[in-house]
Amino acid sequence: MEMAGYIASLFIGVSLGLIGGGGSILTVPVLVYLFAISPTIAISYSLFIVGFTSLVGSFHYYRKGLVNFKTVLLFGSSSITTVFIARKFIIPFLPNVFFRLGSFEVTHSLFVMVVFAILMLAASVSMIRSRKVVAENGTKEKPWMLVVYGVLIGLVTGFLGAGGGFLLIPALVILMKLPMKNAIGTSLLIIALNSLIGFLGDIGRHAIDWKFITIVSAIAIAGIFIGGYFNQKVNADKLKKGFGWFVLVMGIYIIVKELVL
Repeated sequence: MEMAGYIASLFIGVSLGLIGGGGSILTVPVLVYLFAISPTIAISYSLFIVGFTSLVGSFHYYRKGLVNFKTVLLFGSSSITTVFIARKFIIPFLPNVFFRLGSFEVTHSLFVMVVFAILMLAASVSMIRSRKVVAENGTKEKPWMLVVYGVLIGLVTGFLGAGGGFLLIPALVILMKLPMKNAIGTSLLIIALNSLIGFLGDIGRHAIDWKFITIVSAIAIAGIFIGGYFNQKVNADKLKKGFGWFVLVMGIYIIVKELVL
């Protein structure tokens, strides 16, 4: 299964290059089901992998002047703080078994994977509907709403690893009135900062296989260049919708595997 995992790692990068931050939602399932890594460790590793991959992707957009640093500062300050607090001071103290229903135990790992699957279903619906998100004309920027949204993204990233990216772009377009390409570039930098700061909060909690996460990150980074190339050649809306159906199937598979099989 490891070879399939490395191929899927390339696909993670390709999806990031094609559709932006939403592609990161595949990272945890790939690490758990193809590399047989526990969900707790997989979330930590996903923060490193998606962090560096998104950082490379954001640099590509930065060179084209498509990263809004004011938005990164406003949005990132709340989301980064939330991610670090969650990873450093909350996650380590969560119990291994949340509660029991008769002989059925709801463990931390089970809870994480089921909630992650629900997040995937929500993301897939957003991608499949594929409606263009546009800014509301005449509205003013609402920094307090951006802070609230930043905390929400930080909680998703902190508790579930990478996977909140699909929430970012609508927020940046509607609240900050950014053009779509600027929103994608800006979201990648925010995701990179969130993920890498979250990973720093994990250092010292458990042993880290640096060689493994470096290899997977390098493969994903190669994928982001491939995705960026094809982004210019094919219809982005169709790609996003097709990826959404794939994420939907994956989300259903995780729920069935964790709760039924």
